[in-house]
Amino acid sequence: MMRLPRLRYVAPRTIREAAAALADAGPEGALLAGGTDLLPNMKRRQQVPRILIGLRGVQGLRVRELGEAARLGAGLTLSEMLRDAALCAAYPGLRRAVASISTPPLRNMGTLGGNLCLDTRCNYYNQSLEWRKAIDFCLKKDGTICWVAPASPRCWAVSSSDMAPLMVALGARVTLQSAQGERELAAEALYVDDGIAYLSRRPDEVLTDVVLPPHAGLRCTYLKLRRRGAFDFPVLSVAAALRLDGDHGDAPVREARLVLGAVGSHPVLAAEAGALLVGRPLSEEAIREAAEAAARLAKPLDNTDYALGWRKRMAGPLIAAALRELRGDGPPPHGELARAGVRGRPSGAC
Repeated sequence: MMRLPRLRYVAPRTIREAAAALADAGPEGALLAGGTDLLPNMKRRQQVPRILIGLRGVQGLRVRELGEAARLGAGLTLSEMLRDAALCAAYPGLRRAVASISTPPLRNMGTLGGNLCLDTRCNYYNQSLEWRKAIDFCLKKDGTICWVAPASPRCWAVSSSDMAPLMVALGARVTLQSAQGERELAAEALYVDDGIAYLSRRPDEVLTDVVLPPHAGLRCTYLKLRRRGAFDFPVLSVAAALRLDGDHGDAPVREARLVLGAVGSHPVLAAEAGALLVGRPLSEEAIREAAEAAARLAKPLDNTDYALGWRKRMAGPLIAAALRELRGDGPPPHGELARAGVRGRPSGAC
């Protein structure tokens, strides 16, 4: 049986108290929301904070406001978001991404903020203490070598958050609170291309809420590849959001954002691919050009499930499937994806 290390638990009641407790704890402190990722990591000694600041009882972290736009507290559970019919109807991609995360019991515990700040993962890092000790550990924890790329000076652990690519695609903004004050930044700016220092959130900051853009005229979706139809982290994901100059699928694209997940240490925004769609209808030619441009940014390494070459080859077909869905073709049928070489139906597909 794996046990947690000895620790001290702090239960603040307000965001200000939580930020102050985190500042006081310094490098020995960590925030605990649902704990679905942190606690297993602590049992495997991948993360060893001595002070946990619990956020479950903090007032103001579970706000849920939906008008022309939406504001979501970071403490909302994934299940709470999934049960909000109005929210899911306004942002279909949000429903798709949330529904693809883990299993119902873990979605009952896991939170929006926790998934956005999910630790990066790797075949050499997400193992038991004894397994990691046998290889003399890795650069991400206790070692000096990144076994994914031994000659590299950096860690190549991969971002496996499902919410992160979607929030970047939507152009969402996040709020961070510290004892010194509050700051807001684009979701894209929250992530750093480094397997260890993968967040720009400072150690003394608490992620408090997320603001989504107006949903009128917004089309968004999320597609995800993984070995099983549930529970697994993505080996490749695509988040897409766009607006058309009209109500029909053949209207020209006014703006578009395509994001790749699980192919790097941060969500990869395919800005050039999105720009290729602007001013054009979602024709097969436009979709092909955008998919090819975005797929060039997919450079997976041997840090997760499946062969890296296959993961890269699937980037183009998955992007194209997402764009066809936003055009109005509907979710990609199982047979179509199988012919494209995708093993199994993307999780969350309707």
